[in-house]
Amino acid sequence: MEQNTIRNIETIFNDPNNNNKMIKHDLNEDPYGFESYLSNTARMPEEEIALVTVGLRRERFEKGSILLRNGDVCQNSFFVERGLLRAYMLDDSGKEHLIQFAPENWFIVDRSSVYFNDPSDSFIEAIEDTEVVYLDEGFMARATEVSITFAKFNEKLLHNHIRQMQKRIHLLLGATAERRYLDFIKMYPDLLLRAPQWMIASYLGITPESLSRVRKELALKNFRPG
Repeated sequence: MEQNTIRNIETIFNDPNNNNKMIKHDLNEDPYGFESYLSNTARMPEEEIALVTVGLRRERFEKGSILLRNGDVCQNSFFVERGLLRAYMLDDSGKEHLIQFAPENWFIVDRSSVYFNDPSDSFIEAIEDTEVVYLDEGFMARATEVSITFAKFNEKLLHNHIRQMQKRIHLLLGATAERRYLDFIKMYPDLLLRAPQWMIASYLGITPESLSRVRKELALKNFRPG
């Protein structure tokens, strides 16, 4: 990541007028929209989008709502149109371990549960008021049958998910806290002011105190006297 990008991000955190307030999103604004995502990202033509999105279920969740609980069987993938979700699991001592964030235009799902009908090991929770689109097996089958463009895109999406999970494992096993944090910034550039620091620390596999230290060290490294 370019040094000035890091500096700009850390300036936000060190702005005395900012107070690390979480960004709030007005759900009355026009949502990003799943149809727009299929058009702009998956590059599907409008007529195919119209066919595959008929009858899609949308739902709005308040902050703190649980969309999936540990032990339940996950029936859907969730596409976030507005807001922010997180997936986390609890270890045997009850400590939370954050697996994934899902802001706008992200998918989130317990894949082992939804595809193999296993009880979920995870929770999915709304960090902000959030609007989601439910994507069940029927949607995936219909979209793949109707659109070769979607079929290829979905396959690429799956492989990219596997690649990111492998990278995450490598970072957790062998990377410094600073490197993990910089990778987090690249993956989730708009979440530094939306997710509480303890959640970000949990995702990185470090303590909140270690995260504060990393941020301060980066701020010092990139400080440029005026």
